[in-house]
Amino acid sequence: MVSHRVVKTLAGAGVVALVLAGCGGGGGDSSPTEDSSSSEGANPRGDIAFDIGVTDEPCPEAINPNNGCIYLGVLSDLTEGPFAPLATQVVTGQQDFWTYVNQQGGISGFDVNIAANARDNKYDPAVHSQEYRSIESNILALAQTLGTPQTQAILPDMEADNVIGVPASWWSGWQFPETDGGVLLESGSSYCMQAMSGLDWWTENKSPISKVVAVGPPGDFGGDYAAGAKAWASANGVEFAGFIESAPNAIAGNQDAAVQQILESGADMVAIGTGPAEVAEIVGKSVASGFKGQFLGAAPTWNPLLLKTAAAPALLAAFTNVGTTGSFGTPSAAMDAMQAQLGEGVLPANDGYTYGWVWQYPLKAALEKAAANGDLTREGLVAAVQGGVEVDYEGALPNSLVGGPPADVDRSVSINIPSEDAALGIETLLVGYVGKTAAAYDYSAPCSGA
Repeated sequence: MVSHRVVKTLAGAGVVALVLAGCGGGGGDSSPTEDSSSSEGANPRGDIAFDIGVTDEPCPEAINPNNGCIYLGVLSDLTEGPFAPLATQVVTGQQDFWTYVNQQGGISGFDVNIAANARDNKYDPAVHSQEYRSIESNILALAQTLGTPQTQAILPDMEADNVIGVPASWWSGWQFPETDGGVLLESGSSYCMQAMSGLDWWTENKSPISKVVAVGPPGDFGGDYAAGAKAWASANGVEFAGFIESAPNAIAGNQDAAVQQILESGADMVAIGTGPAEVAEIVGKSVASGFKGQFLGAAPTWNPLLLKTAAAPALLAAFTNVGTTGSFGTPSAAMDAMQAQLGEGVLPANDGYTYGWVWQYPLKAALEKAAANGDLTREGLVAAVQGGVEVDYEGALPNSLVGGPPADVDRSVSINIPSEDAALGIETLLVGYVGKTAAAYDYSAPCSGA
């Protein structure tokens, strides 16, 4: 088993995936288990029932050797997909989060392990499904399922298996039980809300917008972000110039057609929902070709490495990022905990780390609720989630009710601008902003089919 510190220091994403995939699996007996005792004395787990993915034996390299072990799975883009540079940091942030929890004693007599069942989905729905099946019998829940179409591909299986999961995705459908199967624990505003609040902020603080165009991969987060931009334009009497599909597979080096359509659109604002590499190409080429408008990017569009590309001047002049929480270092108790885990003065490579950490708060709350109910079986965890889970994000996001019937859906965003002086190349101007259009939107169904 490789510790989270070793994984963190590996330089190559491919090496990360190889190391993680090489770890042994974990899991429990198929029949529920209750209170037992060990040679160390009374079992601290009391009368908690558990079965698949939970063991009375300690986790590998356990922080608390007298604790049992909860095994969680990870399905992420770790090597060759468009989000690998961000996703490897998401995994590291999640590993550090559970180390932080385990150092505080764990969950009701259990430590939590995510390293043993982490797999590379290559940002491919088919691979995602295959890897889900390879770890399903070992895990209680998924600490991460990255990608909207990827997660949709395994959702029927998750429902059938009673497996709760944390989406590394902000599709608007995750906030409705009709489209998330009641088994997903989302955090933060959707891509749709990011677009609306971002456009509201721009018009309130920068300048009016006369025409907006959206660009991104269809059937993925770019489509949900585009739906938000279109809804904003309709509500504000602004012309929507359409959705420009980024090149096949959303790959960098093949965006000339998208750039040409942006130039021909007549738009003064581009709502962009692609990977960071595509952002650099599209923004850089558009500005170099004479485009005078601005680009408003969804949360996962930014990577500090973009300031080391030829597109840096264009990004500094014409790009704004709309996130959910503030960039790393934005004051909060959650950020203090992250820094403590990293070590004084140590920075993550990018805000994938920040998002990865924050996404785990609802799962921690759900595990605590299920344990308090005396039932850490899969069915017990599903019941806890579908009853609604009160989540304390330690200031990184507004505290909220996650799971169960939709309540007050989070519509707040952070506004971030590229900066060569900022720790991760991006400066957070404000957090918790909700635009008037986003606040008034009738959010009774997903904004898009993803």
